[in-house]
Order: sequence, then structure tokens, then C-alpha cells
Amino acid sequence: MKNWYVVYTKPKWEKKVAEQLTKIGIECYCPLITQVRQWSDRKKKVIVPLFNSYVFVQLTESERNLVFQSAGAVRYLFWLGKPAIVRDEEILTIKKMVGNSRHL
Repeated sequence: MKNWYVVYTKPKWEKKVAEQLTKIGIECYCPLITQVRQWSDRKKKVIVPLFNSYVFVQLTESERNLVFQSAGAVRYLFWLGKPAIVRDEEILTIKKMVGNSRHL
């Protein structure tokens, strides 16, 4: 049975890790949002991860070590001494929320 797990990444590596994991056949989800950033001379829309340094992956217990083939994956997020499992409903809720937001 495949569960959703949370992988902690190096800072600013969320998109790269998601891309690398997709290439090796692991289903992953990195929620992205559009923000307007202000510089001294201009404003610009940038696409940034919703959760800094986190990527969600869906795999079985036996496939968990495959994640570390990505250079930016650091470790799993743990809860009560075990890798934290995210319910499918929570992932769907995040996808709906990200889909409905224009920018923050």
C-alpha cells in the first residue's frame, strides 16, 4: 500500500528534488504558489513552494530509501518515532487550496 510521506530537502531545493524524483519514477507533489515580490526597482511574480524545504512523496514502505537518490533530499519528517504519513484527503485539500489561489 502506498502512503504519502514528507521529505525534508535542502533549502531552496524543493523543485529540483521533485523533478529528480519524478525522473526515477517516484510520485511526488511539491505545491507551488505565485507571489508578487518587491524589489527596489520593480515588482515581479515568482513561483515558490507553499512549504519551504518540504516535498510530498507517495510510495510503499519498502521504497522509502529510493528518495535519497536525489541529491537534495535530506531526511523524512518523523512523528512519534516513525516517518509521518499524510492522509490522501489532506493532499487533496492542499491541491484544491493551491488550485483556487491566484497569488499571495
